[in-house]
Amino acid sequence: MAGTDRLAIAAHLHVLLRRKAGRVTDTEWMVANADYALEIVRFARQRAVQDNAPELAEWAGRLEQAVHETPPEPRRPLLDTAAQAVRQRMASPPPEVPRYIGGIR
Repeated sequence: MAGTDRLAIAAHLHVLLRRKAGRVTDTEWMVANADYALEIVRFARQRAVQDNAPELAEWAGRLEQAVHETPPEPRRPLLDTAAQAVRQRMASPPPEVPRYIGGIR
């Protein structure tokens, strides 16, 4: 599962937990740290039972499945990403500049 899909699931669960339990979570950390994500899953399931909120249990299950499917994609340092973008830009030919004849465009 792609990191963006895991982030979407984490964000949806974050909104549900905020509305139902008043709990604020860190969605990016849920994607990056499996232990934190599984603790949020445990908490969401507990609150689903307490508050009779089946949607919490459903989204907790989705997050748990996403955590166990594939590891999160490794993060690249910003400097590496920027350097790669500069190299790509330098390798591509410069864009053509339109030439005007007289004052006509």
